[in-house]
Amino acid sequence: MSKKDKKWKGKKSRSFRMNKQMFTNKIIGLFSNNPTKLFNYKQIAKQFEIKDDSTKGLITAILYELRDSGALVEISRGKFKLTKQGGYVTGEVQLTLKGTGYIISEESDEDIFVTQSNLNHALNGDTVKVFLYAKKRGRQPEGEVVEIIKRSNINIVGVVEVSKNFAFMVANSRQMPYDVFLPLTKLKGAQSGDKVVVQITEWPEKYRNPFGEVVNVLGKPGENETEMHAILAEFDLPYAFDKRVEDAANKVSDVITEKDYKSRRDFREIPTFTIDPADAKDFDDALSIQKLGNGNWQVGVHIADVTHYVTPESIVEKEAFERATSVYLVDRVIPMIPEKLSNNVCSLRPNEEKLCYSIVFELDENADILDQWIGRTVINSDKRFSYEEAQAIIEGGNGELKEKLLVLNDLAKKIRARRFKNGAISFERVEVKFDIDEKGKPLGVYFKEHKESNQLIEEFMLLANKRVAEFIGQVEKGQKAKTFVYRIHDKPDPEKLEKFSRFIQRFGYSVNTSGQKNITTSINSLLDAVEGKKEQNVIETLAIRSMAKAIYSTKNLGHYGLSFKYYSHFTSPIRRYPDMMVHRLLTDYMDGGKSKNKNQYEDMCKHASDRERKAAEAERASIKYKQVEFMKDKIGEAFDGVISGVTEWGFYVELNESKCEGLVHIRELDDDYYFFDEDNYSIIGRRNKKTFQLGDSVRIKILRADLEKKQLDYALA
Repeated sequence: MSKKDKKWKGKKSRSFRMNKQMFTNKIIGLFSNNPTKLFNYKQIAKQFEIKDDSTKGLITAILYELRDSGALVEISRGKFKLTKQGGYVTGEVQLTLKGTGYIISEESDEDIFVTQSNLNHALNGDTVKVFLYAKKRGRQPEGEVVEIIKRSNINIVGVVEVSKNFAFMVANSRQMPYDVFLPLTKLKGAQSGDKVVVQITEWPEKYRNPFGEVVNVLGKPGENETEMHAILAEFDLPYAFDKRVEDAANKVSDVITEKDYKSRRDFREIPTFTIDPADAKDFDDALSIQKLGNGNWQVGVHIADVTHYVTPESIVEKEAFERATSVYLVDRVIPMIPEKLSNNVCSLRPNEEKLCYSIVFELDENADILDQWIGRTVINSDKRFSYEEAQAIIEGGNGELKEKLLVLNDLAKKIRARRFKNGAISFERVEVKFDIDEKGKPLGVYFKEHKESNQLIEEFMLLANKRVAEFIGQVEKGQKAKTFVYRIHDKPDPEKLEKFSRFIQRFGYSVNTSGQKNITTSINSLLDAVEGKKEQNVIETLAIRSMAKAIYSTKNLGHYGLSFKYYSHFTSPIRRYPDMMVHRLLTDYMDGGKSKNKNQYEDMCKHASDRERKAAEAERASIKYKQVEFMKDKIGEAFDGVISGVTEWGFYVELNESKCEGLVHIRELDDDYYFFDEDNYSIIGRRNKKTFQLGDSVRIKILRADLEKKQLDYALA
């Protein structure tokens, strides 16, 4: 530190504390906009029209701090220049539990670390502009947020605390490290202890806490309706339709006109049925089957023709785009389009004539596709099966359409076998479900099994999605494919895969990481080998984490997990907006339309992927809440489990009986000083070398069940 810097350090003032960050950002901006120029403190003061000595001293201190951090280089005494390695990147903030952050950016190969003081009011999920400090050898890149480009969620959920002259909202999320100051005039009737949704209205630079106002009073914490609405609000998901959207949907006619019949292929006399969960009300898809004169089978995959009813630029269309997906919480569905359409007009209900978008296959006895047709149809479903009803018939029972069901199941099994032979990966995670009473209280937990009736539907939906994507994307050499919406799944990260391979060796398993076919074959063998074992869920979870995430894009990278070169989403337009996009593009291209604007559709794909991610996070949060609620009357009881996650603050244990996950905090391990071994997914005692490693069996007791934080705390039993 220079003499000037030391001298200034002794003269810190309130002005310094309030204005330092503001001037730091301005100075960084000046150097970044003039990357080749030299500046001293006098020139900078002149740029900003600063004349008082105390502020000039502040500028001097900042210059030397930026030099010490590597952002600036001192070319000659008192004269500074931007370090060449510096620059700006744009990315998304991911906060840690400690309040520091990482910036995830496509412009950087590595995540960029940002200290809490350099986040400059950026919150989790915000899109920000970051100034990169010069990278020091062997260290992670570090930077500073200089601009918040877009707030991820200006709505914050928490509990109000009201005093005589002001109020605060204490946020629920561990990734919102600030309380929000609320003027008493902005409470919207909220009382102390109410759970509310707050909107940040301003955040002056000199204040630690943001200012806000209550936009919605959710109710008392602990009530089911309050908590489910709080989860939706936390992830910026709606829980009701605007009256104008409902009114517009209610005006949509379900009358099928003579023109509709004439313009569509008629499947009303062909045996057709749906298979869905027992509690489903929106039936997206139906299957039809009939034997052709040549002995082959004609199988129709019929999808609700949502875009016939939801027209471009309509208010229902705009709402569907904004939501992008239906949301499935533990006790309810929040549909993408109003129930008049999702559960009535568009839903393929039995014994009702319905308009569909279909792909019809001619299959031989080996399930080879000999011909296909894509177009609009009208159907009349003969039967609505639940998965359980269809499974009972498959397993040897009697029932309506038994012969048709068995033929389809036989064809599906052949298609499935071929898919896995070609390199598809068989990820079938355990799905946790709850028995819930009328007040939302969980009475019991059970696991949903994925049986042949599920696989029957899955195989024909996968086939339809694949063939629709091929229909547009597969063009002759030299031709350019038209803009389309694909569901893509990139290859696994080699480093993550290698780390996963090393970890599973301790259980006696291995994965061949050389070549795509070897990887998929050995992962499938691994998944078969761990089925029913105590380490199954841990290994399946880590295998999934080593893979890329599936997203929507106009850039066709193929779907690694399914081993398809072309894949799209065509089969669920009631609950997924990308399927509506696909239906519209298909129609336009089959009518001779030109290729659409790729950038516009890529932006729409990104929006849909983001909304899908939030919906999945909300679903997990609702399950977590019910797990904590289910366990809260079991404090002190002991259970067997498996270590499912290891971090620097402790290890997570998933219970065998209920799959409820909780934390054994490192402070509960009081027989030694324990440290975190990241490479080996373990916590190790420094003196006794006792090790708690991912996948280990442990017996725990329930210490606490915190509904507010959706958190279970365990201790070793």
